[in-house]
Amino acid sequence: MVRYGACKFKGSEINMTTFEEIHHAFFYVSSDDYGMNRAFLCLDNGEIIYRSEWDDPKEEDEDEFDCDHFIEIPHKNDLDLGQTLVIEFAEVHLQDDLDLVQRIFSRRGAYRRFKELLDERGLLQTWYDYEDIREKEALGEWVQDNEIELESQTAKSS
Repeated sequence: MVRYGACKFKGSEINMTTFEEIHHAFFYVSSDDYGMNRAFLCLDNGEIIYRSEWDDPKEEDEDEFDCDHFIEIPHKNDLDLGQTLVIEFAEVHLQDDLDLVQRIFSRRGAYRRFKELLDERGLLQTWYDYEDIREKEALGEWVQDNEIELESQTAKSS
């Protein structure tokens, strides 16, 4: 288990999290198969706690995350940023290879083969840039939809 963020109690100064911290947690959650890595944002104090199926259950103390109001950080698939995003990208940048991309994603190991195709076409960096922009857009919408107050928003409104 890894903890991130500051923990302050109600009545004292509350440290909210930043978009970068939420994006980091999103990357952690999305770095493995769905449900393997999880992260929770405490809405009371901005603390983010990380959990993994690889963690030693003896080391996990459920009471250690002292938070009444929390939200789970989404996985990229929760925000339609998996295969849907690949097809969206392919429709624009790989129009002649769209059938090939769809066949690639009909079998295991699809992302590895997709990235090999992108590398062959000289589009790997274009994909990484596109993926990063779309992830940040979708995560920003998720933050707004869940009315999560970010540190930078607090500073701007003061």
